[in-house]
Amino acid sequence: MINREWHLLSRPVGWPKPEDFALVEAPVPTPGEGQVLVRNKYLSVDPYMRGRMSAAKSYVAPFELGKVMQGGAVGEVVESRAEGISAGDHVLHFSGWREYAAVDAKNAVKVDPEAAPLSTYLGVLGMTGLTAYAGLLRTASFKEGDTVFVSGAAGAVGSQVGQIAKLKGASRVIGSAGSDEKVKLLVDEYGFDAAFNYKNGPVAEQLRQAAPDGIDVYFDNVGGDHLEAAIGSLNQGGRIAVCGMISVYNNTEPAPGPKNLARLIQTRGRIEGFLVGDHYDLQPQFVQEVGPWVASGALKYRETVAEGIENNLEAFLGVLRGDNIGKMVVKL
Repeated sequence: MINREWHLLSRPVGWPKPEDFALVEAPVPTPGEGQVLVRNKYLSVDPYMRGRMSAAKSYVAPFELGKVMQGGAVGEVVESRAEGISAGDHVLHFSGWREYAAVDAKNAVKVDPEAAPLSTYLGVLGMTGLTAYAGLLRTASFKEGDTVFVSGAAGAVGSQVGQIAKLKGASRVIGSAGSDEKVKLLVDEYGFDAAFNYKNGPVAEQLRQAAPDGIDVYFDNVGGDHLEAAIGSLNQGGRIAVCGMISVYNNTEPAPGPKNLARLIQTRGRIEGFLVGDHYDLQPQFVQEVGPWVASGALKYRETVAEGIENNLEAFLGVLRGDNIGKMVVKL
């Protein structure tokens, strides 16, 4: 049996190029003691993976050259050499970018395909959902009545941030996105009070029009001019949670910082970065609260699905371009 897997051949400079990667054929691995062999059914591609393609020191080790990359995946166990997991079970794990994976059972989490579609365990009920939940409620210290601004609001994380804020009693939720289609989705389907296409004019001006009384919380997925605009509209005691800065991930030179940081003194504002890995203690609370919202339709989600392992790289590049609406997954 042949296992197709994606390898990183060279570290991208600027935008990743197809020649930086290779789809390689390898034998299907044999699970060792305490491992399970998983046939992956859905793979996750996420913006943070761009950082792992660089050798720069970061919060997670870089991908190794000439070896298979990693990422979130959910699949069916076809062979088990571990207690507690049997063939036929479905598990969530971190050995993506490949068709088959031998996974340590301690690193595999059983999921129920009857309770929710398998793909949702990579998105709305998975790491991206917990990122939205923890970033808004813990890092940004959201409270009822806040006005919330979310950048990258049509993405997997941003779309949940805005909806959770509304469900928790935000007075106003504003989102930015990169197309008129996405703007319409934010207002008509996700229930945002206002949204704008950042390509249609200066972000600071559009944000002031959408939030004339300022903002209390900014959930940052983009950085750059969005962060500067948010600081400019921040109310006294405002909070900024920095989740990602996709606008600078492919820069070859350091991006300039916001020119108006001194305004944080006036507003007593706070900026704090966070990683979802520091907040897994919230997982039970997250599932207990968000699961019923998803089941009832109170919290809506979209997925962009690419078909086939051969399209895994293009799906990842699509995330960097902003092609996706909601969570981008690859179906095998």
